[in-house]
Amino acid sequence: MPSTQEKVDVVLIGGGIMSSTLGAMLTELQPEWDIRVYEKLDYVAEESSDPWNNAGTGHAALCELNYTPEDENGHIDLAKASQINEQFHHSRQYWSHLVDNGVLAQPKSFINQVPHISYGRGEKGRDYIKNRYEQMVRNPLFSEMEYTDDPDTQAEWLPLMFEGRGPGQVNGISRTKIGSDVDFGSLSHQLLNYVGDKGATIRTSHQVTDLERSSDGWIVTVKDLLSHETHKVNAKFVFVGAGGGALPLLQKSGIPEGRGYGGFPVSGIFLRTSNPDLVARHQAKVYGQASFGAPAMSVPHLDTRVVDGKDYLLFGPYAGFSPKFLKGGRFTDLPFSVRGNNLPTMLNVAKDNTDLVTYLVSELAASKKARFESMHEFIPNIDPSDWEFIQAGQRVQVMKKDSNKGGVLSFGTELISSADGSIAALLGASPGASTAVSIMLNLLKTCFPRQYSGWEPSIKDMVPSLGRSLADDETLLKELSEYTARTLQLI
Repeated sequence: MPSTQEKVDVVLIGGGIMSSTLGAMLTELQPEWDIRVYEKLDYVAEESSDPWNNAGTGHAALCELNYTPEDENGHIDLAKASQINEQFHHSRQYWSHLVDNGVLAQPKSFINQVPHISYGRGEKGRDYIKNRYEQMVRNPLFSEMEYTDDPDTQAEWLPLMFEGRGPGQVNGISRTKIGSDVDFGSLSHQLLNYVGDKGATIRTSHQVTDLERSSDGWIVTVKDLLSHETHKVNAKFVFVGAGGGALPLLQKSGIPEGRGYGGFPVSGIFLRTSNPDLVARHQAKVYGQASFGAPAMSVPHLDTRVVDGKDYLLFGPYAGFSPKFLKGGRFTDLPFSVRGNNLPTMLNVAKDNTDLVTYLVSELAASKKARFESMHEFIPNIDPSDWEFIQAGQRVQVMKKDSNKGGVLSFGTELISSADGSIAALLGASPGASTAVSIMLNLLKTCFPRQYSGWEPSIKDMVPSLGRSLADDETLLKELSEYTARTLQLI
């Protein structure tokens, strides 16, 4: 039988970067609140936030070509790129604030400077990269970008990729030296350590199995997976930050705002090496162009990774399909997520994305030999014995209603909250982790309107540029960029 209900202020479901960011903010803004964190796994940040379940890119739209589409007239749309870049500036400012206040003691344990490079192959690819560079560099957010199509310079910037290539190859690359690699697992651990030290209760091996309305919030049913005991907590506010596990819990809540949403799971595999000779010859994150029909998260890239103080190279991802919503999920996750209110959305998405399905099936069937062959575009000379395959985390892309198409597949993140602000859930994937600070600031404003005005001075200390455009204020951009680079030890 369930035990007597405890009354708490906040329940955070999931122990990754989203819950840890929100928990750290609320701990500072409202230190007397009783916060509970429930994580299904036996350790926090083991799903999407784990460093080997994601590429660790500090997404700032410096190298990711899917954020800068080109129309038939050669115009590069910078709206999405500018938005994401500003949001990553918010993250850097907040992390710097936490360093200044002793919450994050060693910045290099979670963030390291790694140049971000965009790579276009052949004349068409080169022309796009050059056109993109020429338009982006005029924006103050991207003014430090460089471009080259000179083979000698390319070999200097990226020796592993370009040294020893045969004559006559045409390539274009742009580089921004101030990019970063982020270990979101380490960051989540440090944030939750802070939250726990300040009085929050953090429970691992605890699964939230149900959500139901109460007179003043939500009754959260929690199962201890070790003792198999179940108890209930009465929470004034609930955040569902459970990655791929968020959609089923959103559906259990029954809030009308969650109707019509579905999830499309995508699996992934990376190739990894720690060979010091290879690592020393490639210090960058290099993003290429996606294959036709490929999802945005499957853009091929060759990355420097820094995990626990050690450098690696990561190549991929090789996308595939699994009906699981979590890496440790069940094959029934996708079919059990189908409801009468989201079935039309999902059917319309399936109808309009046959190319994507075909691509994922082909990737799933690809042999190891074929996967290594795809690396040749990045690394001309490959010794398979240097590399190992690792399974990446599951990504559940958002399917949502659309007035024109009936349903669309979204490759970003979606914050869904109830009308009264008592519950919020985050769906979707990249660039989620990099923009977690902006997402959570939006949540605070949406879900806590009565408290927000009183919090605003403290929030401005956390994120000084909030509400201001760095693209329109070059003095502020320079000042805050120098501050965060110095504080986070990126220079």
